[in-house]
Amino acid sequence: MAKVAVAYAGQEEFGIDINKVVEILKAQRIHVIPQLPSFLSGMVNIRGEVIPLVDLRKRFGIPPSSANERIIVVRSDHEKVGLLVDGVKEIVDLQPHEISAPPTVFKGLRTEYLIGIGKKGDSIIILLNLDSLLTSEEKIQLGEVAKTVEVSRAGDEKAS
Repeated sequence: MAKVAVAYAGQEEFGIDINKVVEILKAQRIHVIPQLPSFLSGMVNIRGEVIPLVDLRKRFGIPPSSANERIIVVRSDHEKVGLLVDGVKEIVDLQPHEISAPPTVFKGLRTEYLIGIGKKGDSIIILLNLDSLLTSEEKIQLGEVAKTVEVSRAGDEKAS
């Protein structure tokens, strides 16, 4: 059995392993950082911790559909990452027979982003592989940006 948080972006439902979810927050002030890939909205400051924010809608080419955005803070490769979504629907238990391997192509999403497809009632839930949501290059780029933000923040605190 798998327990997943079901979030939605546009009309699509995404399942995130509940064991990787740190917290779910209302949308916060996003600090836009120049030269980030387009699907990275920027960084958010959550209780003094600077966390990169991946907009799932932009990552998967889905137009935004909600003013009720949420940020799901998850652990991905031992790092915290925020996922910007239109909303969070529920937590569901998926039985093994309700999960199938991802097809070779699913709604234009590359299969490395998926660990499977969940079926609950009439719903299809795209089960995300959080560890492959960002490429190695993107993770390195994010790490460099986070260091820059931390250094400039430390400078701002000393100046005040």
